[in-house]
Amino acid sequence: MVISPSSQTISGDFVSLLASHNLSPLRAEVSQSAPVQTQATTVFAFHFADGVLMAGDRRATAGNVIVTDRVDKVIELDAHSLLAIAGVPATAFEMARVLQTSFEYYRRSQLQSLSLPAKVRALARLLRDNLPMTMQGIGVVVPLFAGVDTTTQPPQPQIFFYDPLGAQFQAVGYATSGSGSQTIRSVLSYQERYGQPRPSEMTLPQAVQFALRLLMTASEFDSATGGVRPDTHAFATLKVLRASGVETISDAQQAEWLKP
Repeated sequence: MVISPSSQTISGDFVSLLASHNLSPLRAEVSQSAPVQTQATTVFAFHFADGVLMAGDRRATAGNVIVTDRVDKVIELDAHSLLAIAGVPATAFEMARVLQTSFEYYRRSQLQSLSLPAKVRALARLLRDNLPMTMQGIGVVVPLFAGVDTTTQPPQPQIFFYDPLGAQFQAVGYATSGSGSQTIRSVLSYQERYGQPRPSEMTLPQAVQFALRLLMTASEFDSATGGVRPDTHAFATLKVLRASGVETISDAQQAEWLKP
């Protein structure tokens, strides 16, 4: 929301409100002696029969060091949108907090929810604001976004992916990001073309089992991907976006649906 001293008009733009007070949520100073960054990988999203499944492993690394296997990389921004983060978590989590506040601020000030195109552009704007850090190789974030398009009947969840400079693209069937994304993208492409059932035809249990197996496969070829280890109760972060809202798939559900 921007309140002009002369007009007292309200726009509902939270980021512009910060800028009007010379505040930037992503401002940071970088030196040549910057520490090794923590990195979060791997995330992906695909359409299944009843909506969109967004998934992420739970590993964060710093160079060749495993920092933790307990990171949640899929974040609920509001009741109808999800963000999956790949890159530097400190920057990505700050972007997520700004988006959560922006969406809620608009809803309360304008008495309606922000449209899906506006949400997509809001994330692109934050990535562009992060451009100086990105150009220095510090704080790079390459996220995925999923939101519900309410202009269609019935409303349909959509998937979008971005480059580090803020360009946004709509994914037809699936999108991936992070160090293990190439393996996952290859398997998704094969399954979409030749597999039975195709991802877009899977039920929720089938989609969850498929997503977990994708992460297990990626972890065999990428040490930065934590994968899934049922024997140690190490599972993924899985969230489902339908027209009706967001659902989190619990570890217990993942363990049950991963069984052959």
